[in-house]
Amino acid sequence: MPNEFNQQIIEEFRANGGRVGGWFEGARLLLLTTTGVRSGVAHTTPLGHLSDGGDRILVIASAGGAPRDPQWLRNLVADPLVTVEDGTSTYRARAQVLTGAERDAVFDLAVRADPGWADYQVRSGRVLPVVALVPLPGPPTPTAAHRCPPGTSGGPGGAVQPGAGSAV
Repeated sequence: MPNEFNQQIIEEFRANGGRVGGWFEGARLLLLTTTGVRSGVAHTTPLGHLSDGGDRILVIASAGGAPRDPQWLRNLVADPLVTVEDGTSTYRARAQVLTGAERDAVFDLAVRADPGWADYQVRSGRVLPVVALVPLPGPPTPTAAHRCPPGTSGGPGGAVQPGAGSAV
């Protein structure tokens, strides 16, 4: 079970198609669900993210500048098959912890976009891991916030289809 702060963000994210207010208003967030390394239970965590310009989504295991890696990182190292919610759809992905020059280049890109990442790394006293989330083949599942009621425009299950006359 996420802590109360994260649970509120998760609920707001899901209720509002990926948008939240407060501290994270306007931030690029996703929900990452991993399988607990000891419990085998699904754990969902809201995370900031950035794109690498390709298919991958990148997340940084900053833990807010804490000296230890976050539990979600330990979970995905043990089981790299994860679920990603981006506000409009949910999909399975394979997580890959980046290393060496690739990790450094991606982290530099993140710092250029938001210098706070560098502050977190200094505060943590560790090199912050960078994780690439690579979508698995297959179509994503539209989230409930992006489904049409039965009998309205949309595809199977009421999912909004591009060009179907419904705003996404």
